[in-house]
Amino acid sequence: MTAPQVRLDLDRLARIGLEEAIFCQGKSDEQMVAILDRLQTSGRSALLTRLSVDSHARLPAHHRERLDHDPVSRTAYYAWQPKEATVPQVAVLTAGSTDVPVAMEAVRTLGYSHVSCFTLFDCGVAGIWRLLERVEEIRRYPVAIVVAGMDAALPSVVGGLYPGLIVAVPTSVGYGIAEGGRTALNAILASCASGLATVNIDNGYGAACAALRALRIAACRN
Repeated sequence: MTAPQVRLDLDRLARIGLEEAIFCQGKSDEQMVAILDRLQTSGRSALLTRLSVDSHARLPAHHRERLDHDPVSRTAYYAWQPKEATVPQVAVLTAGSTDVPVAMEAVRTLGYSHVSCFTLFDCGVAGIWRLLERVEEIRRYPVAIVVAGMDAALPSVVGGLYPGLIVAVPTSVGYGIAEGGRTALNAILASCASGLATVNIDNGYGAACAALRALRIAACRN
């Protein structure tokens, strides 16, 4: 059998300040085992994204026991060591509870880098009072990740209330023309709220990486 075509970028952290994450969706079981073997041999930890319950279950037991797997976000930490809890630096909001898996991908990505989050889920515009009663809490944080599907109105509303960096994440949640996330993406791109940044549909990982870059810049200036 042909050897799996995998080459890990073990120097990425030193180069850009962010480790390579292992995107598991679409990888064969053989490729996954080869990656984890390489990590184990090199003594490295890693963040795995889009690791399904089924794929996780098929991994060898000696690798599974080194994985902290979260089925909601489909993320896993390999050979990762936690640190003492830190003061939250990022607010993560969702419009609906169906957006939570994408939001949790962001939370878990930040957690892998030992960045804690304040979370507020299911606070979309259909029940906007749930957002308004917590605005002052949200304003404490320098970065907010706002996750929304359907019409994705929440990032625009937050943009009119919150002064920090907003990283918007459109999701594929919704009916009819909203389904697939293109309506949400276009709504965010067309927002009249100034300075919204956005990432690809369902890309909680990318939103967290944007937040990490912003936090690093802020830390360098202090």
